[in-house]
Amino acid sequence: MSASSTESPSIQVGSEHEVHTLDHVDQYLIVGKESDASDIHLGVNSKPIWRRFGQLEPIWLKAPVLTAADTEHLAMTFLTDPQKALLAERGDVDFAYANALGRFRTSVVRQRLGFDLTFRIINSSVRSMDELALPPQLKLLTQYHNGLVLVTGSVGSGKSTTLAALVQEINNSRNDHIITLEDPIEYQFEDNQSIIEQREVGLDTQSFQRGLKSVLRQDPDVIMVGEMRDSISIQAAISAADTGHLVLSTIHTTNAATSVGRILDFFPAEERDTVRRQLSSTLRAVICQRMVPTIEGKMTPAQEIMLNSPVIRKMIEENRLEKLSAAIETGRDDGMQSFNQALYDLVKANRITKEAALDKATNAQALEMMFQGIFLTTGSRILG
Repeated sequence: MSASSTESPSIQVGSEHEVHTLDHVDQYLIVGKESDASDIHLGVNSKPIWRRFGQLEPIWLKAPVLTAADTEHLAMTFLTDPQKALLAERGDVDFAYANALGRFRTSVVRQRLGFDLTFRIINSSVRSMDELALPPQLKLLTQYHNGLVLVTGSVGSGKSTTLAALVQEINNSRNDHIITLEDPIEYQFEDNQSIIEQREVGLDTQSFQRGLKSVLRQDPDVIMVGEMRDSISIQAAISAADTGHLVLSTIHTTNAATSVGRILDFFPAEERDTVRRQLSSTLRAVICQRMVPTIEGKMTPAQEIMLNSPVIRKMIEENRLEKLSAAIETGRDDGMQSFNQALYDLVKANRITKEAALDKATNAQALEMMFQGIFLTTGSRILG
């Protein structure tokens, strides 16, 4: 069934009208996309749920709870035969679902009660760094011709969107050969100043490791890896960055300062010193972000930025990783900022409320003191 053949009930969130279970996932996706939702959840023993402006809530208050038969029917209406076979074999399948509406990062899993379906709604166009209101110092990162740039954060923090904006900035300003490895492909790029090739793990290459190995034979200038998941892909990315390529990628960490330690955790203890020394020379920046609701009722990223300044490089070399947070806080002149500093700036720019900032702060008490004009480092030393 195509999206053009489905009809969505024109019912607003929170409506008291009763809504019957819909027959096809496209009908739910229409409702979600038209209402600026970021995710749709269709799970057993639950009403249809969306995540809208960061909040999980029922799409319709009086919608019936989905049964195991309902979610199985919904899954079977849009999965291909190979995807059904994979789901039956291993109990989960992840892929990018495309229809007339656009593209959706999709996960279907089998759990104790039946099948659960989750859809991340992907914007059809790549938003620029200016449209996302990203800090201006991030544009400088797109001018490098080698090194490793990491975008980190939890699930749903907008890592893919920021990564796509970085790639698009390069595409619009440099004559480069850009190759992406993604699982799945989310944003679709069109060549501008650069030539872009996008490969999907599972369809165009067996794995990130194999894809990275072949990428280096294709004369790339810039390599974008959707996610670094294990020591093999991380080592390949670091090696590529060390041999004259700009590598952009993501990992899951809660702040920029812990990202180096997180990478080292993927390796056996006897290899960590070598990897750490490689990182100290190849790392360009770590951008960690959290999504914060704006005053206008939308979402904006708050970003902690760690740049590989001489101070940061020396701390990584000497394995003084516990000092990185303090170095970020005191590195404003180098273009760095902590989460608290980013949130403080967003409040002062009247983009988010003080309450929203405190809710997302790494240290809410320290941020409250900043609003009172008292600025402390991690070690509680008064700066001004």
